[in-house]
Amino acid sequence: MRIALGIEYDGSRYRGWQAQRHDERTVQATLERALSKVAAHPVQLICGGRTDAGVHAAGQVVHFDTTAQRPMRGWVFGTNANMPSEVVVRWAQPVTDDFHARFSALRRAYRYVILNREVRPALLARRVSYDYRTLDAERMATAAQYLIGEHDFSSYRAVACQARSPVRSVYRLDVERRAEFITIDVEANGFLHHMVRNIAGVLMTIGAGERPVEWSREVLLARDRNLGGVTASPYGLCLVRIDYPEAFGIPRLPPPALLW
Repeated sequence: MRIALGIEYDGSRYRGWQAQRHDERTVQATLERALSKVAAHPVQLICGGRTDAGVHAAGQVVHFDTTAQRPMRGWVFGTNANMPSEVVVRWAQPVTDDFHARFSALRRAYRYVILNREVRPALLARRVSYDYRTLDAERMATAAQYLIGEHDFSSYRAVACQARSPVRSVYRLDVERRAEFITIDVEANGFLHHMVRNIAGVLMTIGAGERPVEWSREVLLARDRNLGGVTASPYGLCLVRIDYPEAFGIPRLPPPALLW
């Protein structure tokens, strides 16, 4: 049986999603240990979107194969009983064998949250990015429009990115100010390593008035990471949602109201 799970986690104290060869704390390793106890056999997970160290998720989707017979409620609450508070299974459901958490995905949605004020955060220190400069959200929103569509995002990916192609299609890239918070919402068919954080870094630089609005396009066309901006903090980034064909019946739950 193949089972899909919806996962939520605070990634601030984890070394990212993917399990490492050495003994580092990752979301995948933590979840696999908990699931293996419920299944009574080793479980290997495939995720819909890998997240970096410090990055959060409200709508991560994973799948695994098992011979164990458990009610869906048992997979949810049994797994959660064996996990730390920062990681939780929100739902579980059986899926057909042709479902693949990564390759069946149609699009992924991220939100980047910036606290924009003079004083650094305390309660939200690991939940938001922080910028003391006065950011102009309207300038950022205008600059963001140059990145919508299918482009070569070489300038916006990490130098160590291992993706075969730098071409991605961005369907939506919205910037909005809400009091002291600025949110960047981006949806695409897929993302490169550090792509959202590098986009955020460029937009924040433009918002601070240090570069013209057109700079986001200039960076894009250069196809050279060395000409891009600073990679923004991981703490403001959250994987909000992964969309799949309706035939798979994957739930689309609203993200937590706080920040994401």
